[in-house]
Amino acid sequence: MNEDDRLRRRRAIEMRTPRDNRFHPHTPLASGAEFDAVRRMLERWGPHARKIGDDAAVINPVGDRSIIASTDMSVEGVHFRREWMTPQEIGYRAAAAALSDLAAMGSKPLGVLVAIGIPEEWRPDMDGLSDGIGEAAQMADAPVIGGDLSYSPQLVLTFTVLGTGQDPLLRSGAKPGDIVYVTGRLGGPGEALREMLAGREPVPGHRERFVHPVPRIREGLWLADHGATSAIDISDGLSGDLRHLAAASKVSMRVDLGLIPALEGVSAADAAASGEEYELAITGGEIDTAAFEREFALELTRVGVVESGDPGVRFFQDTEPVEVPRGYLHFT
Repeated sequence: MNEDDRLRRRRAIEMRTPRDNRFHPHTPLASGAEFDAVRRMLERWGPHARKIGDDAAVINPVGDRSIIASTDMSVEGVHFRREWMTPQEIGYRAAAAALSDLAAMGSKPLGVLVAIGIPEEWRPDMDGLSDGIGEAAQMADAPVIGGDLSYSPQLVLTFTVLGTGQDPLLRSGAKPGDIVYVTGRLGGPGEALREMLAGREPVPGHRERFVHPVPRIREGLWLADHGATSAIDISDGLSGDLRHLAAASKVSMRVDLGLIPALEGVSAADAAASGEEYELAITGGEIDTAAFEREFALELTRVGVVESGDPGVRFFQDTEPVEVPRGYLHFT
């Protein structure tokens, strides 16, 4: 990252963390019922809510670093079904999804707080759930440092993840002229979910991507230091999550559908709509994709550009505009 980019990112963070407590601007949110609900809550909270809209909260810098915090919830029957996964896989996947928010911010993990609401019928599976959570914590070098436990009529796993960052990646950092990048290959979780909903066994590789996502912690740190200007983890689908970046940054994005890296047997459109990926979508200048791939044995693919214009994302196949499903929509 050059010095101009570093100073611009620092100024953006300072604007989001004002010392004057009378004014705390929020990041612009995309459309949809989920964000309509968030906007309604922000109206109710007024000045008692601060700096809402990124993958994680940036707490006022301490020295040259900021504290990064995020909370994520996994609910039985909404995010997973018991018949689809083992208890260990459920615990791992829920914790990994929470840790992915730190990856999207270019943050180094400090620790994880775990709150579990557990029904009586799940009590015999506490060991498996705990083992899965521990596996994710060990992988991210993020020790479990506390939490809460309560009875619940259905299994609910809630994680608060804490990290630090010198120049956190905000959703609002994309600017015209930036390139849009994606890590990894997409489509496996979407295909696995489709098969499981139909009562069929998914392809092993697709199932593995669904039950064992890898939060791109080290990759996010590297990208934050090598020219990334904004980022988001792909939880609701690339097509939907890029819209969040565009709305937050008040820019337009043009994406070439033919460039989207899809797993074998998955169409580019399905890959663009596939949620639960936990890969990273990034904007930035000329990032050395070959160096990234050498460092992490993971692809970093250019899929589009950032332009000025009304906030939104336009997909093209060659030069023809195409419609792409938006991915997962909450509250629909």
